[in-house]
Amino acid sequence: MKCPHCKAELPSRECPKCNEKVPLEGRFCLHCGAEIPVPKATEKRGDDAIDFSKRTLCSDGTCIGVINKRGICNECGKPYKGEGE
Repeated sequence: MKCPHCKAELPSRECPKCNEKVPLEGRFCLHCGAEIPVPKATEKRGDDAIDFSKRTLCSDGTCIGVINKRGICNECGKPYKGEGE
């Protein structure tokens, strides 16, 4: 499933009723309207799950964002400058 704004690939899963892709955290299918069961906390969410122990926080001291795979903050868009810079 792609973001309608930036076209980035979004984490998704299949609707159990129509088998179309829906957002990973979606509660209802965007295509058929079926309710999507909420995954249990113990279920593995796949390779797209965020590993919070390995995240890199934004180097801007006032931002709450996390650095993405491209080295840019997902909140403010600034490039990562490294620790202590």
